[in-house]
Amino acid sequence: MRKLSAHWVPRLLTLDQKRVRTNISNALLAQFRCNKSVLWRRLITVDETWIHHYTPETKIQSKQWTAKGKPAPKKAKTVLSAGKVMVTVFWDSHGVILIYYHQKGKTITGAYYASLLDKLKAELVEKRPHLQKKKILFHQDNAQSHTSAVAMAKIPELRFELLDHPSYSPDLAPSNFFLFPHLKIALGGQEIFVK
Repeated sequence: MRKLSAHWVPRLLTLDQKRVRTNISNALLAQFRCNKSVLWRRLITVDETWIHHYTPETKIQSKQWTAKGKPAPKKAKTVLSAGKVMVTVFWDSHGVILIYYHQKGKTITGAYYASLLDKLKAELVEKRPHLQKKKILFHQDNAQSHTSAVAMAKIPELRFELLDHPSYSPDLAPSNFFLFPHLKIALGGQEIFVK
């Protein structure tokens, strides 16, 4: 017998939530298997994250070459800056389409998010002209601003097809395991200033 620490998860799912999660995942997998190339060309996803004005380098990023027998260089420990900004990133398999830096103290409401969707549509005309006559497969999480009546009405108006996202499933949001970790590593040791 051994003693183990519990694995922390954002929320314990009920049986119904697990069933819905499985059904949605299977439906998305079936859609993917039907036509992979079309799915990847039409899929756009969105998410928000906090970006600190200063992100210290990771231990790996601060490694330096030294001659054999020389002591390791010393470096003072630094911490994330108190200043930070919320960013919304819209992206697809070709890269970032739109990054929007939110004003300090600005709450992301349904109407505000719907205005961001209009900005996304304008960027798509310029950056993804091949999608003009195709229905966009749009993925977002279940944040309150995303699922508000105003935002949900805007999605079909823009001719987007909304993909389902199970409740309390941040591990199924591509931004959380693919985009944001790489973004934050790239920002290591950098100072950013946002107006």
